[in-house]
Amino acid sequence: MHTVSLQLNGKEYSLETGRFAKLAQGAVMVRYADTMVLVTVCASSEKKDLDFLPLTVEYREKTASAGKIPGGFFKREGKPSDKEVLSARLIDRPVRPLFPKTWRHETQIVATVFSADQENDSDTLAAVGASAAIMLSGLPFGGPFSEVSVGRINGEFILNPTFKQLEESDLEMIVAGTDDAILMVEGSSKEISEEDFVAAIEFAHDNIKQFNNLQRELVALAGKPAVEFVEPVTDEALVEAVNALIRDDVRAQVRTMSSKEFRSAFRKEITEKVLTTINEQMPLESPEEIAVRNKTLTKIVGKIEKHEMRRMILDENLRLDGRKTTEVRPITVEVGVLPRTHGSALFTRGETQSLTTVTLGTKDDEQIIDGMLPTYFRRFMLHYNFPPYSTGEVGRMTGTSRRETGHGNLAERAVKVMAPTEAEFPYVIRIVSDILESNGSSSMATVCASSLAMWDAGVPLKKAVSGIAMGLIKEGDEVAILSDILGDEDFLGDMDFKVAGTADGITACQMDIKIGGLSKDILRNALLQARDGRLHIL
Repeated sequence: MHTVSLQLNGKEYSLETGRFAKLAQGAVMVRYADTMVLVTVCASSEKKDLDFLPLTVEYREKTASAGKIPGGFFKREGKPSDKEVLSARLIDRPVRPLFPKTWRHETQIVATVFSADQENDSDTLAAVGASAAIMLSGLPFGGPFSEVSVGRINGEFILNPTFKQLEESDLEMIVAGTDDAILMVEGSSKEISEEDFVAAIEFAHDNIKQFNNLQRELVALAGKPAVEFVEPVTDEALVEAVNALIRDDVRAQVRTMSSKEFRSAFRKEITEKVLTTINEQMPLESPEEIAVRNKTLTKIVGKIEKHEMRRMILDENLRLDGRKTTEVRPITVEVGVLPRTHGSALFTRGETQSLTTVTLGTKDDEQIIDGMLPTYFRRFMLHYNFPPYSTGEVGRMTGTSRRETGHGNLAERAVKVMAPTEAEFPYVIRIVSDILESNGSSSMATVCASSLAMWDAGVPLKKAVSGIAMGLIKEGDEVAILSDILGDEDFLGDMDFKVAGTADGITACQMDIKIGGLSKDILRNALLQARDGRLHIL
């Protein structure tokens, strides 16, 4: 058994290993005050033939942790609540980019809340525990990273505020990062300025480092030997052959203003050209060898396309659809499009479209939330749906996905702060955003459509709210900040930064960064450019 600890807000914050879940490859019990979360990590020994990182993250809250018995007929925990899904995402998003891109062993992180003091939230503790457990396991990982929450009362920042303090705070932000870089930001606020936003992130990052050092102390005491992992080496002869075959075509195509459908068709065409030509020029006998090489060739094609797109943006200030870096796509707005709903709006920005409805109800329509915290009622709800046809694809339509839960929560936080109080407007409000087209941020389209639909329903919204998604292309000292990014620009870029707010300040944000070394100046410039875009949409 090994324990390391530090003092935070007059309470002990500790990491313990060696007592719980000893058969897991890594297991850490994180404790802050009387809140305790056990986080484990396991990875399969066999490598899977996949083209993605097979990582799953589960976060579960036990009602027994707060001395409660679950409500309902079954009296046991069921499917994950929205809170559990959102907390799992807060672990997954900073963990995923720190694994090697070619890691193909199934890996699972499970965080379980076993004690809840109902004063301190357990989600950031679970993220710190996840990093510590991976570091102890010896799996290839670019950590440690840590996660903290930030509040602000009377102009003073507070680290890991309690639930009660958050009720008085004008800011609630969760920040994850390594010693050198910010990995993720998620938050809501009461119209804070861009400068205050940067200051909150700086405050969080300065404090993150102490939790990273705490993890290193634990690893020094109980870390396992590093798991052997060798990054696969790409055949340079194949790279040169593919380059000679398609680079000129790709360079010309990315500089031709095109739609998402056209780019997809072109990508399929040149990939087939490469596979056919290379297999004729360099024949292989084994079908298995051909299949392996075809996967490699497809990846090479993607890298060439990505490189050419990035160079065009950096060198020529020109984007895939012909826009400049600060330009927002054409917007059309319609309200009252559905005759029998209480309120409706159709918001279209480029190839992204949200059809949003608002329904008003009585107090009987409030949602009862029964979890670890004392039971409470929810009178403002925003639900987001992302059907497969919105991207022109076929897919299974099952329950609400984690992505849908996360995007809906982001949009809800953005507009909720501007909604009337119960005393001002004694109705339950339910907003539903159905995404009909998606090429670019549909969560920010949801924010805009929700603001419009509430007015159409007669909800006395305090101010209009809009949102915009920002991107980043960074090569050395060369930087391009992109307003209103396309789906392809999100994929090829180094940052996905969604900012929502009113004309007077930021109400919600979500940022995922794929690179290290994002400077304060770049962040500030991105926020100011996002403000210009937000005001343009408003």
